[in-house]
Amino acid sequence: MILSKTLSTCCFLYALCFSLAHAARFVITNNCPYTVWAGAVPGGGMQLNPRGGTWNLDVAAGTKGARIWPRTGCSFDGAGRGRCQTGDCGGLLRCQAYGAPPNTLAEYALNQFNNLDFFDISLVDGFNVPMEFSPTSNGCTRGIRCTADINGQCPNELRAPGGCNNPCTVFKTDQYCCNSGSCGPTNYSRFFKERCPDAYSYPKDDQTSTFTCNGGTNYKVTFCP
Repeated sequence: MILSKTLSTCCFLYALCFSLAHAARFVITNNCPYTVWAGAVPGGGMQLNPRGGTWNLDVAAGTKGARIWPRTGCSFDGAGRGRCQTGDCGGLLRCQAYGAPPNTLAEYALNQFNNLDFFDISLVDGFNVPMEFSPTSNGCTRGIRCTADINGQCPNELRAPGGCNNPCTVFKTDQYCCNSGSCGPTNYSRFFKERCPDAYSYPKDDQTSTFTCNGGTNYKVTFCP
């Protein structure tokens, strides 16, 4: 029995060390001249002060369906409850669910097919803050930036307080939401694509918008790079 418990403990510690050794670190930095409240699933959330506020987030190998995003215009009480003008995640400082549009998204999946990480910047939920999403280790050098003045140039029908909405949020039609899976680019998606060519502009915009690094790579997400 003692030997069995010892082996179980050793196996648990080995698995824990293996998981930590292969975790990816995301260094999330706010270079904006205003406060940004970063949201992350998994991870929660953190207030980042202007011009240099940083949050180091370690994410387990194999994580998928993950995203990091900026929230603006937030106010929270001592219990971490409140709301944000953009990117709000159910009124919580430490997010447990994705944020509400409009928000600029850094999306990723770690150690997937052929042990590759897949990552992108997505404007499918609109835009609120300029962003860079780039690898910082493992010999991977191809990063992504979306720094255009999308809020200032946003079409009137997509304008929202603090950001620029995606057309699905506004019009809720299959043409813009791609519910049928057969949609194509539209004038609205082209507006985003022309300003941020490497970012997702509509849900089927895969070929020019998804990037890969070998598993075990670390990353940085910078607001207002």
